[in-house]
Amino acid sequence: MTRMVNTVTGPVPVDQLGKTLMHEHFVFGYPGYQGDITLGAFDHRASLDIGIGVAKRLLAHGVKTVVDPTPNDCGRNPELLREISERTGLQIICATGYYYEGEGAPAYFKFRASFGDAEKEIYEMFMTEITEGIGRTGIKPGIIKLGSSRGEITPYEQMFFRQAARVQRETGITIVTHTQEGTMGPEQAELLVSEGADPTRVVIGHMDGNTDVRYHYATLEKGVNIAFDRFGLQVIAGCPMDFHRETVLIGLIGMGYGDRIVLSHDTVNCWCGRPLSPPPQAAALMENWHPTHIFDHVIPVLRKAGISEEQIERIFVDNPRRIFGG
Repeated sequence: MTRMVNTVTGPVPVDQLGKTLMHEHFVFGYPGYQGDITLGAFDHRASLDIGIGVAKRLLAHGVKTVVDPTPNDCGRNPELLREISERTGLQIICATGYYYEGEGAPAYFKFRASFGDAEKEIYEMFMTEITEGIGRTGIKPGIIKLGSSRGEITPYEQMFFRQAARVQRETGITIVTHTQEGTMGPEQAELLVSEGADPTRVVIGHMDGNTDVRYHYATLEKGVNIAFDRFGLQVIAGCPMDFHRETVLIGLIGMGYGDRIVLSHDTVNCWCGRPLSPPPQAAALMENWHPTHIFDHVIPVLRKAGISEEQIERIFVDNPRRIFGG
């Protein structure tokens, strides 16, 4: 039986995912943007136009599928994603999940936990969205998104990790995570696996935030996949420079881990709330933080280092297919 994965336009066979970017945001907003609507009202038309333009750029590079792991509390907009997909043909996979405590919206479930079993409610939220759809849209997520804090997985965050593992056991859905500033990759993997998650269906995100190879080995030994998914984002948010990421990536591929790695940028094409106006120094560091940077600049570096076309194909096509059960 052919394994299927939910996209924003409906389920597709995993062997039709094709070339895939595993972590890009068409729209993202830090909780609190909802209160700034006087000066930062969401412009659906502009966001749609930008999203269509991004999708066309990716399609021109042969990308067929994008995973948008925007959590429920950070401006997730499945209907906009569906419209972008319908207008361009780009397959988009959206998420169910909540962001890490420090930059997410913890008050809601923390408040509910003081009156009852918040973990049961998190489980119900995940399962209902996965089996019935998000709100009244009928759109079903294809991943669960999780996140942890710098240097710890807080008790609040652990609720989501435990219930995501439970839901994955019951549905087979793929889990994609956020790690903060190069920490907690091994601990995330250990927690999920100890709760019964299938490590082959888990992607530990933002691993390129850490250039210590021991950190990568400690995570990979849990059997999970890892993502170098912040290419182009440098110094900001504790990120290393791209040439440091590339060095570690090339080394890991050379050590035989190329079948457990996926690549992406973690770009945000539209911010909920007012547009950002970074100072010149920050803007210079973010110059290459755009959705085709890997194809324009990173892959040539990999090729120069001796990474074969077959290995590159594995990272973008075979690994995502396997992660989604193919």
